Amino acid sequence: MNRRKFLTIVGSSCCGLVFNSCATAPITERRQLKIIPEAKLNAQAAKIYEKIKEKEKMSKDKKTLNQIKNIGRKMEDSISEYFSQTKQNDPTAYFDWEYILIDNKKIKNAWCMPGGKIAVYTGILEVTKNLNGLAAVMGHEIAHAVAKHSVERASRGALLNTGTQLIDIFTGGKLSQVNRATGMDTVGLLSQLGIMNPFNRKQESEADYLGMIFSSLSGYDIRETRKIWERMNEFNKGKAPPEFMSTHPSAENRIKKIDEWTNEIILDYPPIKI
Repeated sequence: MNRRKFLTIVGSSCCGLVFNSCATAPITERRQLKIIPEAKLNAQAAKIYEKIKEKEKMSKDKKTLNQIKNIGRKMEDSISEYFSQTKQNDPTAYFDWEYILIDNKKIKNAWCMPGGKIAVYTGILEVTKNLNGLAAVMGHEIAHAVAKHSVERASRGALLNTGTQLIDIFTGGKLSQVNRATGMDTVGLLSQLGIMNPFNRKQESEADYLGMIFSSLSGYDIRETRKIWERMNEFNKGKAPPEFMSTHPSAENRIKKIDEWTNEIILDYPPIKI
C-alpha cells in the first residue's frame, strides 16, 4: 500500500472517530471531543487518589474537613437537582464523591479528579478566608470534573500524539530530525503553546463560569469569587508566567470575566430548592 492510500484510509478513520465522538459541555454547550472512555479515567483516578491518601499527610483539622464535606454535599445535591429539574442527563450520576484535607501549608491549591475525588490543601485556606471563598474554589475544581475536562484533555492528547507520529512517518522523519537538531521536543513545545495551552485556558475559564453557577445554586455568595482571585494574584505576584505560556488565564483576565458573569449568574442561577 502506498503512502497516499494509507494516509487517506487513516485520515478517513480519524475523521470518523472525531465526528462520532463529539459531545457538548454541560450548561455552556461548548463542543467537546471525547475518545477516551470516562469510566476508564474514573477508575484510574480512584487508584491514584488512594495512593495520595497513603503518601500525603492528612490534616487533623476536623472542623475544616467537615466544612469541606458540607460544601461538597450541597454542591452534589444542587448539581444533580439542577440537571433533574432541567430534564438533562446528570453528568455526576456515576461519581463516587470523596473529600480529603491535606496538611501542607506551602501548597495553595485544591483539585477534583475525574469521578469526584476531591483534595484541598491547608495552604489554600489562607486565600479562601471564609465559607464563600472555600465554596468558590471547590466549585471551580468540581466544575472541571462535571465538564469532563480530563476526558477531553486525554482525548486531545491522544489525537495529537497520533497525528504527530503520522506526520513524522509521511515526512520521512522530518519532525524527529528537528527534535534531534534542537536537542529538545520542539514539535511538542510548539504544540503545547499553540494548541494545548490555549485549549486548557478555555477549560479554566469554563470552570470559573460553571463553578460560580454551582456555588450560586448551592446557596453561596459568588461575589466572593472576585476577592479570591485578587488574593491569589497577590500571593502569586511576580511568579506567574506570561499567559501564552500558561495553562491558566491571567489573573486580570480572570477577574474581568468574573465581573461580567456575577450579576447574570446570581439572577439566572439562584439557590436551588431541593
